[in-house]
This record gives sequence, C-alpha cells and structure tokens, in this order.
Amino acid sequence: MIEFFQQLLNGLSLGAIFALIALGYTMVYGVLRFINFAHSDVFMVGAYAGYYLGRFIPEHTIWGGLAALAVAMTVCAILGVIIERLAYRPLRSAPTLNVLITAIGVSLLLQNLGQFLFGATPRPFPELFPVTLFIFHGIYISSNQLVVIGVTLALLFALRFIVLRTKIGTAMRAVSQNPKAASLVGINNDLVISFTFALGSALAAAGGMLYALNYPSIDPLMGVLPGLKAFVAAVLGGIGNIPGAALGGLLLGVVETFVNGSKNWSTYKDAIAFALLILMLLFRPAGLLGSFTKEKV
Repeated sequence: MIEFFQQLLNGLSLGAIFALIALGYTMVYGVLRFINFAHSDVFMVGAYAGYYLGRFIPEHTIWGGLAALAVAMTVCAILGVIIERLAYRPLRSAPTLNVLITAIGVSLLLQNLGQFLFGATPRPFPELFPVTLFIFHGIYISSNQLVVIGVTLALLFALRFIVLRTKIGTAMRAVSQNPKAASLVGINNDLVISFTFALGSALAAAGGMLYALNYPSIDPLMGVLPGLKAFVAAVLGGIGNIPGAALGGLLLGVVETFVNGSKNWSTYKDAIAFALLILMLLFRPAGLLGSFTKEKV
C-alpha cells in the first residue's frame, strides 16, 4: 500500500502539469475549433522564462518562486496574444487545414528560435522554491510536488472563477457557442479570442515551470512530448471541456506513473498515452466528459 500511495502521489503531480497544458488546448479549441500545436512550445518558453528569472532571486523562497511564476506566466500570455494576432487572426475565415499547417509552422518556428536564442544544450533548472523532503507513514513527499499540486489547484479554481463568474468568462462561453450571435449582441470577438490565448498560454507557462521543477533539465525541444501527451489528455477528458481537460490530465499522469513503476511495462510508459487516445477515439470519441453534438453537413 505504501508503494501504491507513493506512485499515486507521483502520478497526481505529473498529471497536474498535463492538466495545465491540456487546459490551453481545450480552451482554444472551444472558442476557435482548432488545435494550437504551438501551445507545447509556449510551455518551453515558460520554462526558459523561469530559468532566466531564477538568476534574479537571491534566496530560494516561496514568494520569490511565486513571483518568478507570475512573471513567466505574463511573458507567455503576451507571447500567446502575439501568436494569435500575427499567425491565426488573418486565417480565421480560411479552411481548417490552412490553420492547422500554420500552427505546425509556428511550433517549428518557436523550436528553432529557442535553439538559436537559448542554445540546444540542456540546462539545469534552478531551485526556485526551497526544497524539502517529508516522510509521512513511509511515503516520500517532495516540497516541489506540493508546490505543483497546490499551484495547479489554485490556477484551476481561478480559471473556474474567470469562466463562470466574470463578464469576460461569459463572453468566452458565448463566443464558444455561437460567435456570430455573440458579435451581434455587442461582444468583441477579437478581444475574447486574444484573452483566451493569453489565458491558455499563461497556464502553459505555469506548466513549463512546474515541470522543470520536478524534471530539472530544460532544452528547446522539451515541450514536444509533454505537449502531445497533454493533447491526448484533452481528448481523453473531452476536447473543449475545461473540467474534462483537468480530469484527463490527472488520469493520464496517474496511469503513466503506475506503468513506469512496473518492471515489465516501464519501457512502454510513453506509448500508453497514445494507446489511451486510440481506445478513446474508438469507444468514446467525445471523451469522458464530452457530449455528442449533431452537426449539419
């Protein structure tokens, strides 16, 4: 039982990071109905922002780490708005395939810019938060794991409040349901879409920093595999459904951790995510919390 709870804690910590990235995918899809494949590279930029900000924190304190996290989220929110304004807005009325190809192009651009600006050599991530190891009934609990879970819960509650309790959140839900009707009642669709990209990119930055805390080595291609897994998590929970993205991320993190802890199956831990994706598309394409909708052809 001790090993079970240890793996469960590790899985929840990893799943919380997947959930943060998956939320960005699902929010953009919910509003614009396309997958922003550059989102995984915004995750990478968030990790590098935390890396450089860590140099200006003289002591490893909780408040210093949270300040670095807030600045990194702001930087990536601005980057998300720039990407939407320059790459996606001109193609808003274009075929979906054009937007998809553009998203892949933006992803490759960010990866190569990252290698040009930061270098291709992996770098050790600084300890932004004080690191402490607790032992509770034989279960080892790292302070970084507590930070990951605590920050993720705080951001999830903040996101829920924004979406359900604010005017901009109401506008986001309106644009998601019917953008033409939303514009007819006075909603600025461009502003809502830019805010959605900013919010999703900020969550990706938080995920990048938290991921780097637990796996302290960063490089310009670090977002590729976590980004793909987070996309699987979004589909698993129901693409376009915010609670579903969070649930899918946690579930995927727990399953992958338990598989990694198995002696016979540990080499297949990366393949398990895509196996889950195939099974979900075969038996429940709408996802765990998604709903089937009828569309006119």
